[in-house]
Amino acid sequence: ILRRFLVYPSGMIWPGALVQCAFFRTLHESKEEDAVNNVTRWKMSRLRLLLYVALASFLYYWLPGYIFPLLAAFSFLCLLKPTNLLFSQITGISGLGVGSVHLDWSYITAYLASPIIVPGWAQLNILFGFVVLVWIVTPIMYYTNTWGSKAFPLGTTDLYRADGSLYDITVVLDQNSKLNETAYKQYGTIRLTVMFALAYGPTFAALTSCIVHTILFHGKEIIRQFNMSITEAMNEVHAKLMAKYGEAPEWWYTIVFCVNVFVACLVCHFGDLMPWYWLFIAIILVFVLLLPIGIVQALSNQQLGLNVFAEFIGGYLMSGNPTAPSCWSTLYMTILIGNGTFKTYTYIGQVQALLMIQDLKLGHYMKVPPRIMFIAQISSAVISSVVSYGFGLFLLDGIKDICTPQSQNWGCPNPNVFYTASVIWGAVGAQKSFIKNDVSYYHIFWCFPLGVILPIIQWLILRKWPSQSWLHYVHFPIMFSSLSYLIPAPAGNFVSWLFLGLFFNYVIKYYALDWWDRYAYITSAALDIGVAFSSLLIFLALSNQGISFPNWWGMGGPTYDGCPLSNANYSGVIPG
Repeated sequence: ILRRFLVYPSGMIWPGALVQCAFFRTLHESKEEDAVNNVTRWKMSRLRLLLYVALASFLYYWLPGYIFPLLAAFSFLCLLKPTNLLFSQITGISGLGVGSVHLDWSYITAYLASPIIVPGWAQLNILFGFVVLVWIVTPIMYYTNTWGSKAFPLGTTDLYRADGSLYDITVVLDQNSKLNETAYKQYGTIRLTVMFALAYGPTFAALTSCIVHTILFHGKEIIRQFNMSITEAMNEVHAKLMAKYGEAPEWWYTIVFCVNVFVACLVCHFGDLMPWYWLFIAIILVFVLLLPIGIVQALSNQQLGLNVFAEFIGGYLMSGNPTAPSCWSTLYMTILIGNGTFKTYTYIGQVQALLMIQDLKLGHYMKVPPRIMFIAQISSAVISSVVSYGFGLFLLDGIKDICTPQSQNWGCPNPNVFYTASVIWGAVGAQKSFIKNDVSYYHIFWCFPLGVILPIIQWLILRKWPSQSWLHYVHFPIMFSSLSYLIPAPAGNFVSWLFLGLFFNYVIKYYALDWWDRYAYITSAALDIGVAFSSLLIFLALSNQGISFPNWWGMGGPTYDGCPLSNANYSGVIPG
């Protein structure tokens, strides 16, 4: 259904697909073809550059990945005086990240993907939002003790009690993993770090701003595309070349969809995960929001996740019913239930749909017949599901301290945040966590109308003064959606990501446009390849065999970044 909106139009570029196109073309293009297509002064073939960069990336990753982990994420300013609490909180990776450095490609791309492929104008939006939220609003609220935040660290994603100690969720859950109201009142309400709480704000604003921005700035185009016939929608250079292939009928996708919905209902019902009829609410949410979110990703490679919104809705539907356990909690063997199931079907459904659409765009660029693409997508989904599940069990059983604070390379920030969020929205519920809390977290909900108002103001200004061309590059959905990754990405991750991205997309693109046109996407792909093979070899040959590098200063200490006090509260205490 969305092919005519997100695949056929030439304006929907999908930067992530362009990287794959550049990689595949480099592999299959002969030396003679490369020379003929090269109109720049840079004569090195893209294949040779790919091999050189991939080899360099493979060799270098042994330093941050095994020998010298401190290189992965550290603050050179904090290393000057790591015992100073205020200095550590401001400069540390887990603090405000001022002066922090990531010299590990896998760390840089862990949350926001490759900075090389995100357009420069989008990165400026992200930079502005980051500076305002993290470097201005967060320290003001923390050091004025708003929400009693000085009792907690500045930016961790753990849950706390009012006295600053870690919140033991098992104390307030009964034997069925549901909230015990009496125990909850005695134990106290949950508390969040100021950065964790504030990060929910842009997540809420991203959703509403994405919808409003799409209506105001893309509404006419969507209506025009909707009224077009498939033949008219295919009136584009790539589409014309694809016209000789038979299109995959929509009823093929419909059958796959219906079968999977039926199976999902059975799993929810007989697996006692959640009432099966809530699954249709999840499907409706994905269906309604997929187009506006897809437009944002197609333009900027930044994806607005429905995870928090799904938790919010699921929390009201099934309040008191938690979710998957943290790998390190005593609820380790608890089944994924309630709020977590709803979140999974909503969020992962959206993510997988966007991946499928991006693959269709890749096939569109590479002239892969749509019916072949359909078969490839379905078969790969089945194979990858089985392999991922099996390998996940292998990792859980085979890696010591996996998903615990004691593990450096296997800390599992996303699953642990999944657990924390499930407690907030599922076990405790939105009302008790944000509204009926001892502190006024409910003010964060004002970000919902904020996301509505800001695009309207921008649209009205452009209607009044259309000559203000710079205002066309202001994109509130991108600004807000990227900041939502502050859960779980540390602030320091944004600093290196933005520096590298702006360097490639402004400095190199301005002073060496020919080089950027020819090699930028290949460089990004080569860095990914080198890190992937190197990390796989390190795991199979060393980590999986229990062979660790000797402990030395370059390991980064207990927090692995050489700045332990960045995880401390205002009194210098590290909760544990």
